[in-house]
Formats: sequence, structure tokens, C-alpha cells
Amino acid sequence: AWGSSRRCRWASIPGPNMREAASMYGTAVAIFLVILVAGTLELSWNVSYVQEDVHFQLLVRGLKAGVLFGMSDRGELENADLVVLWTDGGRSYFADAWSDQKGRIHLDNQQDYQLLQAQGTPDGLVLLFKRPFATCDPKDYLIEDGTVHLVYGILEEPFQSLEAINISSLHTGLQRVQLLKPEVPTPAVPADTRTMEIRAPDVLIPSEETTYWCYITELPQGFPRHHIVMYEPIITEGNEALVHHMEVFQCTATFESFPHFSGPCDSKMKPQRLSYCRHVLAAWALGAKAFYYPEEAGLAFGGPGSSRYLRLEVHYHNPLKIPGRRDSSGIRLYYTATLRRFDAGIMELGLVYTPVMAIPPKETAFVLTGYCTDKCTQLALPSSGVHIFASQLHTHLTGRKVVTVLARDGRETEIVNRDNHYSPHFQVGRRVTPPPGDVLITSCTYNTEDRKLATVGGFGILEEMCVNYVHYYPQTQLELCKSAVDPGFLQKYFHLVNRFNSEDFCTCPQATVPQQFASVPWNSFSRDVLRALYAFAPISMHCNRSSAVRFQGEWDLQPLPEIVSTLEEPTPHCPTRGAQSPAGPTVVNIGRGRA
Repeated sequence: AWGSSRRCRWASIPGPNMREAASMYGTAVAIFLVILVAGTLELSWNVSYVQEDVHFQLLVRGLKAGVLFGMSDRGELENADLVVLWTDGGRSYFADAWSDQKGRIHLDNQQDYQLLQAQGTPDGLVLLFKRPFATCDPKDYLIEDGTVHLVYGILEEPFQSLEAINISSLHTGLQRVQLLKPEVPTPAVPADTRTMEIRAPDVLIPSEETTYWCYITELPQGFPRHHIVMYEPIITEGNEALVHHMEVFQCTATFESFPHFSGPCDSKMKPQRLSYCRHVLAAWALGAKAFYYPEEAGLAFGGPGSSRYLRLEVHYHNPLKIPGRRDSSGIRLYYTATLRRFDAGIMELGLVYTPVMAIPPKETAFVLTGYCTDKCTQLALPSSGVHIFASQLHTHLTGRKVVTVLARDGRETEIVNRDNHYSPHFQVGRRVTPPPGDVLITSCTYNTEDRKLATVGGFGILEEMCVNYVHYYPQTQLELCKSAVDPGFLQKYFHLVNRFNSEDFCTCPQATVPQQFASVPWNSFSRDVLRALYAFAPISMHCNRSSAVRFQGEWDLQPLPEIVSTLEEPTPHCPTRGAQSPAGPTVVNIGRGRA
């Protein structure tokens, strides 16, 4: 079916004229690119915000019998929105499809993926197709700003029908991207800009699914004050699918020196002092391109009062557990000695890293919320406010959705950042509008269906976080504005649950909060009461300076901000379906040459 002797042709493909198709083909490759499977699948895409659709180009090398590609909420092949190219041994077909909860594939009654071109090339088969952001088809995925889980599968043998394809027999996988990227003009880089590369030192990537690698380096002696104006990733060739996330942290100036270290971040050999290297200078995740500071601001580093020691953290995702792969990936900093008008700052919003905030086991969508109250912002921020120009969301493994909103006088006014398909393995900074409000509310939704014990807050990968790293200017002394439930009220919760339980569990003072949560009998009562506690109990506010000391004032037993009006979820715009949409699979002939 994939014969190379025939010229490929358009077959039963109603759509744009040849010039229009050629234009779409040209722009699709130019914008965004992600490698789904090294050496096998490459995806490029172009976004039209005017037409509200996405043009995809899928390059398939070494095609055997077909390919399936699509999107799902969490990256599973079940309950996925798919497009499938397959052969029955004689003819080839392209169709919009969906999979049910058992992984069975069905033809979609509404064909919203439109094939524009199928072309055999020396590099492989190229498919060009498009789909609207929203289709209002209940079987389709809503493409929106935020993390998108792309799924794929390679067909190695013919199938007589679409329904005969068995997902469990395919080589499948997923990749996380941000399909819709904000259109932000790229600032000019100063003429005196210099670069510095913070790279992993030829690391032998462990043959484990997940590894966080830590490496300590240092700036030259006497390195003066500079502004970082841009940074970008450096990925070792061939490791594009293995390097998922990187951060550069600056260590605290409290210590004159830090021990050098290169090894897994959870290693028992890692020096304890490295825990004091947490000031973020740069962060990159799969799908992100270069990060630019606005022309009027830069992130200061170097000079008096600034530590020379930096920590690089690289997250390797090696699901096939490939052995023997070496890596020198890292981040390239662009910096200038010509200081800009404003020092940029990074502020942490959300929840304090504390076990008093916890998620019961077997929850599908448990919400925790952290507050940056008006009392803190009025005290710590200038009267003119600050300008937020980027935001990076962060949880650990059970995080599913994250949103930060602004509220003023009890009314939510604006979304700072939202990701309805959040993945802890994919985090991208997004540029947002300046905040005029007083309260910043960050809510995280978690799924703990696969856990037997409560998941408490903390730094460990099996513990949880709810953080929004906000990039802003002008820099203030406010580095952290977060909250947690009052510990005394949490103890009242443990005592109350104990009174209504037939078997006593430990609420004794000498027990730690994680131990107390581990002994809670999780039933509808204990779950609902904990949810209610977090929704009404007073909070402990952390309104902290960069020195980690709180601003002066009373911050314990603070009332929750009262919100009387919330923002509504946006309603998707459904396009008018034209006559171009086929009623069923499109028959495709593929050979070499242009269509």
C-alpha cells in the first residue's frame, strides 16, 4: 500500500486549492517542532488564531502499515481523540477517530481532522492536516492554552478496518507540548551581550524511568553584577526525547562556599547545604523555546551580596530505560553589563511546603488553594503595583490542573495563568497581563486514585506542591507570598475524626502530621470534613522577604479572603461545519513526489 513507484495524488480530499495547500505546507514546518520518537516521528505545527485552527505536519520515517496520532486528557490511548492512517493491504485510509475506555477505536461521526496533503518524500511520509481549536464534538479534545498530551502509535501490519486496530499490540507513547503559544514580540538582545553555559558534565543517564540530576558549578571570582536578558536550552543531540526539564538555581549568600557535587538529586551522598540553592535564575521544560526578558528589565546576578554558586537540575525521562546514553545538556544564559531600568524578580505564589496541606488517597479531583492576601500585597508591593510578564506553574506527580487568579474587593478579575491539563513533566512559562488587583489565589487540582495513603505537602517527589513562579518587575523584597491552613485547626480536625471513628488512631502530640494523616480512616466523613476545613479555617500567611524572614506584622490565624464573585469558564466557539468535511475515511494513494 505504500509503494514508491507511483506518484502520490489527492484522492477524495476536498479542500484548499494547490497554492493554499502549499502555503499551509510551508508555514507548518516553520513555527514549532517536537520529536515524538527519535528517528521515527516528527511533528510540526502552525497556529492560526484568526481562523482558530491548528495545521499539523507529521513526518513518519520507515512507515510500515500506518500511524495513529491524537490527544487525550492525561496521555492515555484510552478515551483519546485520534487521527488514523492505516492500510487494509490494498488501499490506504485517513480518518478522524476516537478510542473508548477499553482502548477500542471507532470512526468519529463528525470528521473534524481535514487531510490537506499526503506526500512520500526521501525522508519519509509527510501528512499535512488541520483541526479547529474547538469542534463541540463530545468525542473531540478541546485545544486550549496549556499543556497538551499528544499520543501516538505505530501500525506494523495491515488492518481490514479501523475498528480492528488493537491499541494494546501497537508501539505507543506520549509527548507533552503547548500547542497554543502566546504571540509575544521578541525583544532585541543588547550588542554587549555575553553568554554563559551551565551544562551537565557528561552525565551517564541512568537506565531508570525518572532521574533528577544535580550539578554544582560556580561563577568566576569577582564576577560583577549583570542582568540576564535571555536564556535558552542546550540539548545534547540525540537526547531530545530524554531531557524533559531543567532549572538553574542560585545558592544563598549566607554561606561563603558550597561543596561541588554531581549526582542524582535524591542521592544520600548529596551535601545537605545544596538545599540552600533554591533561587531560580532560569527554568526550561520540553516544548519551551528561548525565554526573553522585556527590554526594560533583567534578572540580576553576580556582584556584592550575591552567591557565586549555582545548581543545575536536569530531569531525565527515560521510559524505555535506555542504557549507556551520555548527556551534557543545560541552559545558556545571555547577560549584559549594561544594567536595565528595572531589576526583575521571581515571586512564589501558592501553598507553603508543609504537610498540613494534604490530599486523601483515591481522589479524582481534590483541590487545594493557596493565598497571597491583600494584607501582604499592600504592605510589600509598591503603590503602582508590579508588572507580571511570565508565569511558571509547578506541582509534583499528582497535579492535574493549576490556576492563579487575581481578585479585588472580593471579585475575581483576571486569570494570571491556567493549565487545565497540567503535567508535572511539562511546565512552560507563559506571558500574562499586569495585575491591578490585591489578592492572588492559586488553586491546584490533584488525582490520587493510585495511592493508598494521604499525600502531604513537602519537597519530596512523592509529596506535593502547589506553586506559581511569577516573573515580574520592578523587583521588591517580597519573594514568597503563600499560605497554609492553621496547624491548630488541623489538630482539631484530627480530634474530630477520631471521635467519630470506631477505632482510635494516633492524635497524640508526639506524632508528626504525616503520621497522623497516614492513620486517618478515609471515608466520606473524613474526606468531606477535610475539604470543608480547608475551605473555611484560618490560614498562616507567609509574607516573606528574600532573606526568608516574614515582613513585620501578624500573619497567623488570618481569615481566608472572601470571594463573592468568581470568573466563569470560557465557552468554546464552535466553527460552522462546511461541505469540506468528509462523511467517512478519506482514501489516500501515497508514492514519491509532490501531490
